[in-house]
Amino acid sequence: MNVYVDSSALVKLLIAEPESEELLQRLSQAKLFTCRVSYAETRAAIARRAREAPERAQEWTEARNHLDADWGGIRIIEVVQSLVLCAGEFADVFALRGYDSIQLAAGHMAHTAAMEDMSFCSFDRRLNRAARLLGLHLLEGVWL
Repeated sequence: MNVYVDSSALVKLLIAEPESEELLQRLSQAKLFTCRVSYAETRAAIARRAREAPERAQEWTEARNHLDADWGGIRIIEVVQSLVLCAGEFADVFALRGYDSIQLAAGHMAHTAAMEDMSFCSFDRRLNRAARLLGLHLLEGVWL
C-alpha cells in the first residue's frame, strides 16, 4: 500500500496522541511518501511540544531521533517549480495555507505518478476535503 502522509500524520507516527496506535498499525506495511518540507514542519511541531511540556524532554528527543532514523525510508517528493505553481493554484482554489497547499500539491503529484493505488493521510479537515475534491483516496480511519 502506498500512502502520502503530511506532517500532521508524521507527528502521529512519532508521538503518542489520539489515533496514533491505529495509524501505526494501518501504516506498518505501507510505503510512505511525503514532501521535503514535512521534515521541517514535523520538527517544528515536536519543538512546539517541547516548549509547552519541557518535563517530557525524553519523549521529544525520542521523537526527533525516530524522525531522523525513519526519514531515509520515506519516499520524498521534492519542492520544484511545477509543484510550487500547483500549490499556488490549490491555495487559491481551496483557501489553504501555504504549506498545506504544498502538501496537497505533493500528494497530488505522488498520486498522479503512482503506478499503484495511493492513499492520502492528513489530520487536517480542510486539507482532506481538498484532497477528496481532487479525487485523492483518503486513508480511512477514525480521524476523518
